[in-house]
Amino acid sequence: MGEEIPQSRFSPEDFSRFEAKLRAETELLCSYFARGDFAQDAESVGFELEFALIDDAGRPVPRNQELLAKIEDPHLVAELSRFNLEMNSDPHALRGKVLSIMERELRRRFSFAEAAAEAQGYRLLMIGTLPSLVESELHLGNMSPLRRYRALNERLLELRQGRPFRIEIQGRERLSTEHRDVMLEAAATSLQVHLQVDHRRARRFFNASLIASGPLVAISANSPFLFGKDLWEETRIPLFEQATGWGGESGQRQGTRSRVSFGHGYLVDSLAECFEENLRDFAVLLPALEGTDEAELAHLRLHNGTIWRWNRPLVVPDPKRGPHLRIEHRAMAAGPTPIDVIGNVAAYLGLVHYLEALAKAPEDSLPFEASKSNFYRAAKRGLDAQLQWTDGREYRAIDLWRSELLPASLEALRALGLEEADLGHYLEEAVGRRLQEGRNGASWQRDWIAAHGRDFAGLARAYAERQSRNVAVADWKIEC
Repeated sequence: MGEEIPQSRFSPEDFSRFEAKLRAETELLCSYFARGDFAQDAESVGFELEFALIDDAGRPVPRNQELLAKIEDPHLVAELSRFNLEMNSDPHALRGKVLSIMERELRRRFSFAEAAAEAQGYRLLMIGTLPSLVESELHLGNMSPLRRYRALNERLLELRQGRPFRIEIQGRERLSTEHRDVMLEAAATSLQVHLQVDHRRARRFFNASLIASGPLVAISANSPFLFGKDLWEETRIPLFEQATGWGGESGQRQGTRSRVSFGHGYLVDSLAECFEENLRDFAVLLPALEGTDEAELAHLRLHNGTIWRWNRPLVVPDPKRGPHLRIEHRAMAAGPTPIDVIGNVAAYLGLVHYLEALAKAPEDSLPFEASKSNFYRAAKRGLDAQLQWTDGREYRAIDLWRSELLPASLEALRALGLEEADLGHYLEEAVGRRLQEGRNGASWQRDWIAAHGRDFAGLARAYAERQSRNVAVADWKIEC
């Protein structure tokens, strides 16, 4: 979905041709899995980070096109709304000083973009849900002027037969609303970690990413408020799931499953199972890209880009060496600071490597439904969530991290040869301090509102001021 499409209106013939190519490419990819025809590179990591444009009053500023034209950095691209941007990192080999290298890259690009924004009277904010956002600002006039977004909106509404998207979130308070376009998605911004893995270990890494999702959401939660309501610790998760709410596709074989979900089970044999499920269970939304070479898997990749699992498999073609496999972990919120972002990347990398390397696969001990339940419990309660673990017992998320997951993640990354000083800075300090203080982005936001009242614009300004210092959120104070 990161690539622009050549048109936004499609005929029945477009769908038929696309579906035929999608089927052929899925069969080709399955043959790669059967033969093991994949590039065998060392592991690498990258990330995508979404952020909002806001003014001095904490209100969203719909000027991403102007900012992109000014900075001319291909690593920065438009998101769904005109007041959001996305930064794409370079891929980095998973060794040595990779964590500090990624933080320097993030700070350099973010600072450059923010300086350009400040010259025009606004700034950038990394946060899961913008607390000062009001629903009336989510309209098609604020949609980024790209064909893929317009086509996506029209196609989803067509499949819903014009029915509005219904949002029902029961947290500390209740949000109930209806919206008639996909712009609700623009209320949420996230961190997406890309881990390139060897195809022989990809199934274990994917299952490990599922199991790790609940604990990771607990430590990274940063989305407690939406449209003036106090909801889940990670409100971004139910919002995104409902903002593309499916509602079924009358008369069609496909489309019976939600396009945004935790998934439907662990993988049994390989990542091919996800792509076969894509073909079998999800209708085509954007039938573009005619005329491409089958080996580029362009139709398969575009279709996969319209299915937003919280852990999504990616395939990247390489005609000389064979395709690469990546796992995209999409569950963590943006922010609060570059240190926290890289701390979250480190936590993901450490936890999935720990789980993948266990002699007994953890998916054999923790049922899929327990992993799924952990994910939504963590989204609701954050560090206080009760999570079932591989020994069959339940633990508070914060206690599980303190006793097992943080030490194990550190050892897993040491085994990969990551710089010890980086591990101390991003895991032991940035993440470890969250566990000591019991504070992540969501809890800090709630504490600020408790001290200052329901001034959500003031919260956005206070958050932005602290973010600019790049001090980890665990050490943010509340000044009354």
